[in-house]
Amino acid sequence: MPNLNSSSAYELRQAIRSGKFSGHTSGAGAFVQGNLVILPKAWADDFLLYCQRNPKPCPLLAVGDPGRPVIESLGRDVDVRTDLPGYRVWRDGVLVDEVAEVASLWRADLVSFVIGCSFSFEQALMDAGIELRHVSQKRNVAMYRSSLATTPAGRFSGPTVVSMRPLRAADAIRAVQITSRYVENHGAPVHIGDPGLIGIQDLQRPHYGDAVEVRSDELPVFWACGVTPQAALAHAKPEFCITHRPGAMLVTDRLNHQMASF
Repeated sequence: MPNLNSSSAYELRQAIRSGKFSGHTSGAGAFVQGNLVILPKAWADDFLLYCQRNPKPCPLLAVGDPGRPVIESLGRDVDVRTDLPGYRVWRDGVLVDEVAEVASLWRADLVSFVIGCSFSFEQALMDAGIELRHVSQKRNVAMYRSSLATTPAGRFSGPTVVSMRPLRAADAIRAVQITSRYVENHGAPVHIGDPGLIGIQDLQRPHYGDAVEVRSDELPVFWACGVTPQAALAHAKPEFCITHRPGAMLVTDRLNHQMASF
């Protein structure tokens, strides 16, 4: 199993492709990570518009050509069929399988969308001395379907999914400052404090990922999350699509510090 902090992005993708690594990618050092949505071309225009109208949860890093699984702009030999630790397969809006690769399911009409991920700004937070409990405990980040609605586009609509990190007040303020620089990776938080105000009733029961303790001197801090399209896909019900398994991202050759807007 590779060490996420010491491996290059290419080495990590090769380990994933060969089946040597299948875990979540939180803590993958300096490299930009991406969520994945793969749709038939007939659905691609609507989804592209959905991303453009919802840049906080769906910031686009790259869009592939129809039928072409290799995206050179994201790194050396990046193949979206094999280079993520886990995939979800959907039919008519229903999750039907989780698999290690999707090369056997590939079609000539499929279009790949790679969407920015909050894992990319985590290194900047940790470099500033901010503890991220899910990283230190080697867990996936907690993610929740909120009551914050996305802006509909064509056949796509649904709730905003958010990721949560518990932080002390001073760290939460610093986190707002830091993550606001990373607009292609969800940017600043969308909510801080009472989870009930955004429709989340129990922080210990995330819809995706792993729960972590929120201590008495901490605030839950919520960022828009790239799992949001999976909620939209369940509503739109395309006949076939593929997504990443939550927490199992595409690790690119891009560097996180290069994504900072100022």
